[in-house]
Amino acid sequence: VQLQASGGGLVEAGGSLRLSCEALGRTTSSYVVAWFRQGPGKERELVAAIKAIRWSFGNTLYADSVKGRFTISGDNAKNTVYLQMNSLTPEDTAVYYCAHRYSGILTSLESSYDRWGQGTQVTVSS
Repeated sequence: VQLQASGGGLVEAGGSLRLSCEALGRTTSSYVVAWFRQGPGKERELVAAIKAIRWSFGNTLYADSVKGRFTISGDNAKNTVYLQMNSLTPEDTAVYYCAHRYSGILTSLESSYDRWGQGTQVTVSS
């Protein structure tokens, strides 16, 4: 499977953005799609992940820092996973990556993900 991420940009603090991750190609019947981010001078970290069974989306996992502000969801008709980001702060500034895991077990472990999309820059101004 190949992943194409889009939707980044510049937004003021308190604003919203929606990132998209389109999956092209075949995958396993059970898998996970996740969003990671890497801020300036920081290590890459999990933002959110969602489990899918044959493109029927279900359980989710969120970083504590984004709970209540970000929502991960999927559209099986479009083979796309979204990250809706609300109430953005400058601390959310980062390059955001979508990732795919050929396993239906949710995890925040970066090395567990098999395919990565290109990053998309999100910049939040104060």
